[in-house]
Amino acid sequence: MVLADPVPTPPMGPTSSAGCFHIFSLRNLLPRRGKPTHNRDNAQARSSNVIDGSCWNMGDKHGQRFDLCSGGDWILIPGRPPSYSAPPEYVSNDLKSRALDPEVVRTVESELDELDTQLRELSLKIHSHPELGFQEKYAHDVMTAFLEKHGFEVTRHYAGLKTAWRAEYSVGHGGRVLGVNSEMDALPGIGHACGHNLIAMSGVGIAVAVKTALVAHDIAGKIVILGTPAEEGGGGKVILLKRGAYKDMDVCLMSHPAPGEAHSAADGSTNAAQSMFVQYTGKTAHAAGSPWEGINALDAAVSAYNSISSLRQQLKPDLRVHGIIQGSNWTPNVIPDNARLDYIARASNKTDLVDLVERIKRCFHAAALATGCDVNIEMNHAYLDLRQNPVLAREFGDTIVERYDMTMNHLGSSASTDFVHSSNFPFRY
Repeated sequence: MVLADPVPTPPMGPTSSAGCFHIFSLRNLLPRRGKPTHNRDNAQARSSNVIDGSCWNMGDKHGQRFDLCSGGDWILIPGRPPSYSAPPEYVSNDLKSRALDPEVVRTVESELDELDTQLRELSLKIHSHPELGFQEKYAHDVMTAFLEKHGFEVTRHYAGLKTAWRAEYSVGHGGRVLGVNSEMDALPGIGHACGHNLIAMSGVGIAVAVKTALVAHDIAGKIVILGTPAEEGGGGKVILLKRGAYKDMDVCLMSHPAPGEAHSAADGSTNAAQSMFVQYTGKTAHAAGSPWEGINALDAAVSAYNSISSLRQQLKPDLRVHGIIQGSNWTPNVIPDNARLDYIARASNKTDLVDLVERIKRCFHAAALATGCDVNIEMNHAYLDLRQNPVLAREFGDTIVERYDMTMNHLGSSASTDFVHSSNFPFRY
């Protein structure tokens, strides 16, 4: 669930990642305990600048078809794929159980209060040691040590990923399996400006607090928390999903920070996104002595960049495309034989994203044809739009409004996340 009222962080800046939003503190989960001064009907009008939504997800029977490339990666393919099938019709009564008893809730709150200093210290440690995707060695070590100290069974270097991990705790026999995600990676140059140190800390706090409640009230169940690397463009959760990390979960949840009104939360969707990496290859020549012998790769990149900029005028208001030009060993008196474009396309749904990506790819190919360069286009993991479980989101919203005097709204985010792949996985329930 995305919460606002962020703690101070380093200045934000542009990134080349397909993932992420912004920043929040776990303490905002429990800001005040009193009667609400507002209700959910007027929450959206009060919080027009809060973005993104809760990451509560329960499996559905319908599942989702993903497109696989020959190497097994999740990518988009041309054409118009079917839209997501409708989720099952859950009702609130399906969720009523001992886990919602006031005494159980108070145990969770008490444990979070007890953990407050430890969780803040954990968050600051990760914040002061920013690590890029698939390189989160420090975060891996401090988080697994923290959970071991609190009685969890930990698997380090989980599912063949050096910085992924899994921690679990079971009580009794049977019961449900609660899944939690903790992200860890930072951004190049600006560190934890997206607040993954807070996502890491909040996931750990949730897991330990729920474990304490299960033990104290003898509730059968299991908690599984995953350390998920490389959300910023690497698709760590996609890899974990393909390797079976989520298959035993009944529910999977995650929190994400975002800007907005203090003491607020949202349960909207996120944009689908596709990262594209384009390499133009030409031929060097002396720019003054014999420029006609060169094939200018930088010209190809500039042509593609300008073509995409012209394309924006004809794009729908909810579509986004943004990118940068890079190169190596450039000098003004030599025709560049290499240039690289890193682009991200975003849309509110998979169907529109497929169409947008195809239009952008035509710009890339046209630039290569115009300049005589060779072009190679690589596609990273596609991040699809997030589907919330409406009943779990509603229960969350009712709780934070009625118990903690927070504001709830239903605004979505123009940002993107790899959590959508776990949300669209057909969990058992």
